[in-house]
Amino acid sequence: MNLNPSSSASTSSSSRLRTVRAKSGSLSFISSKYESLDYDTCENKLLVDEERTRGYPYVIQTDVARWFLFFLIGLFTAAIGVFVDIAIAHIADIKYSILKHSMDQCIKDCFYKTYLIWLGLVMGPVLVASVLVVYIEPAATGSGVPAVISYLNGVKMPHVVEFRVMVTRVMSTIATCVAGLAGGKEGPMIHTGAIVGGSLATLRLPGINCADSVFHFFREDHEKRDFVAGGSAAGVAAAFGAPVGGVLLSLEEGTSFWSLSLIWKIFLSSMVATFTLNLSLSAFEGHPGQLTHPGLLFFGKLNDTITNYEVFELPIFIGMGAIGGVLGAVFVAINMRIATFRMKYVKKQWIKLCEALLVAFMTATAGATSIYFLDDYCHSHTEDTIKFAVKVFCPDNHYNELSSFWFQRAEDTLRSLFHDPKGSYNVVPLIVFFVLYFMMSVVTTGLSVSAGVFVPALLSGAAWGRLIGIGIQNCFPDSAWAEPAKYAVIGAAAHLGGISRISISLTVMMIEATGNITFGLPLMLTLITTKWVGDLFTEGVYEMQIYLLGVPLLPSAPPPLSADIKATEVMSAPAVVFPAKVRVGRLIDILENVPHNGFPIVDSAHTSSQGVLKSVGRLKGLILRSQLIVLLRNKCFNETPPTSSDELRRKLRMFRDAYANNQHVEVLDSTVLGLSAC
Repeated sequence: MNLNPSSSASTSSSSRLRTVRAKSGSLSFISSKYESLDYDTCENKLLVDEERTRGYPYVIQTDVARWFLFFLIGLFTAAIGVFVDIAIAHIADIKYSILKHSMDQCIKDCFYKTYLIWLGLVMGPVLVASVLVVYIEPAATGSGVPAVISYLNGVKMPHVVEFRVMVTRVMSTIATCVAGLAGGKEGPMIHTGAIVGGSLATLRLPGINCADSVFHFFREDHEKRDFVAGGSAAGVAAAFGAPVGGVLLSLEEGTSFWSLSLIWKIFLSSMVATFTLNLSLSAFEGHPGQLTHPGLLFFGKLNDTITNYEVFELPIFIGMGAIGGVLGAVFVAINMRIATFRMKYVKKQWIKLCEALLVAFMTATAGATSIYFLDDYCHSHTEDTIKFAVKVFCPDNHYNELSSFWFQRAEDTLRSLFHDPKGSYNVVPLIVFFVLYFMMSVVTTGLSVSAGVFVPALLSGAAWGRLIGIGIQNCFPDSAWAEPAKYAVIGAAAHLGGISRISISLTVMMIEATGNITFGLPLMLTLITTKWVGDLFTEGVYEMQIYLLGVPLLPSAPPPLSADIKATEVMSAPAVVFPAKVRVGRLIDILENVPHNGFPIVDSAHTSSQGVLKSVGRLKGLILRSQLIVLLRNKCFNETPPTSSDELRRKLRMFRDAYANNQHVEVLDSTVLGLSAC
């Protein structure tokens, strides 16, 4: 048999399936480094014997343990969210108090001192965030959402659900948000929840044998997949206070294998995450039991004066959806070119670090210069004035309007745009902030730090949505329905939808985050229009990032004119198979030289009367590469049926423990050649 790797990678001569060699950084590029997950259970005699010997009580015990793990996923995800939010809030308060004190002390010709302090307070945390990602764990770069989507669709992403990645991501996210970069913590929370789910699936509890005897059943890809889906939904629920939205997002964007039972389990994780985070943050704020913090990005319940709308406003909302689709497509197109540039030229670690510091410098400079040059826009202090607003060159008891954008966390700025009354903002500061923040969010997305795109997109959209609201208010000054805050909410949803192309789940998430169901129709019309318009120009930002990485992610529907393509046209030739009995040396040789992850087991080959090979044999079963490696590692060369239930469990645990230990063997040496019975 020819075991040349190049021959196993040959393609069909069909003219419809010509090989296209796309370069890295192209949307048509598919990397060969990715493999698929084993989402289909490989049935064998060991599994059948286990099911028969343990009986129905073990099925009940396993199902109870499965529900319990989904409960723990929601609990632990919320606990991490509480830690992240409290850490960011406290450190950011220290940062802004230092800046406010510096600016308040500045009277004349000393703004440069405040600017230098600002630079240090931005570049310092960014340095920490980037060092963590560049030098410790590169898998924590960005939001992590594309990796989670790929994993849930069956692609084995390196390190995507490892505990070390979660720790690095949490610390880098805190530093990024404290710095004030145009990146949020909501995307990283989705990845964090997914890691919690994946980690609990392979959990080993030293000294607790009863728990380990049940949990070891979940050390398989199809079980781990469900826990990762529950964790990602819990991350959304904790981030937005949207348990239903979390379930829908997990189904809409990620989970390709789902059932009614799985939906209930994911919903449990989401509800536990929302309740735990709400209870913890409410207690931390000094009013336990009131449950006033359902999510890290809760916008606050919008009152009826904001959410009431007239039927004739629906075309306005649809038009804003179209604007969001265009702006989202512009965002994705620019970011794709930046990402391609990074893949070509920003490869070395020190260059990635310098790029992060450059973006930090640009962010601080954009904020400082906008405050300095737009000193004519001042507002008098009220009870609703932000905590760290500064006057700069404004009169006493007044504050600079631009400081209300830059001198508080992005989530607080977003809430202000959603709730502040008419007359709180002027046109020019909003335009300047939108342009600057839009540019910063484009260059920050994909930077070598842990940061998401949700909050920057919402904030940019709220800014231009408020601008449209001010324009409508000026045209209809005496109309109660002309409420700028209402259009800020629509603009925020449209902008995020235009970038992410999430529609159904985002509608529910916005409804849950704003606490007002009456706004569902405008949000739905806006987001559907946004997706339609955006899809005319580009893919969503997550799909773009997935394709640029070369991840072999299948679309939800096959391409046109492909119904008559046969499986043989995309299969490798010649077939690489194993007989029921094979020499160890040949087995190792094939594993080292053939990249396949599964091999058919056949009986003897069939030839014609003229001696021409008709088939490589009749199919008898399938064995996975991972199973072969475990057998070789444990020197199990002869089949010996288990004689007792304990021996059966030992053999099954051999495979499941190897999965929990994440054993990946590419090259096997001759040390396994000693014969042994297993």
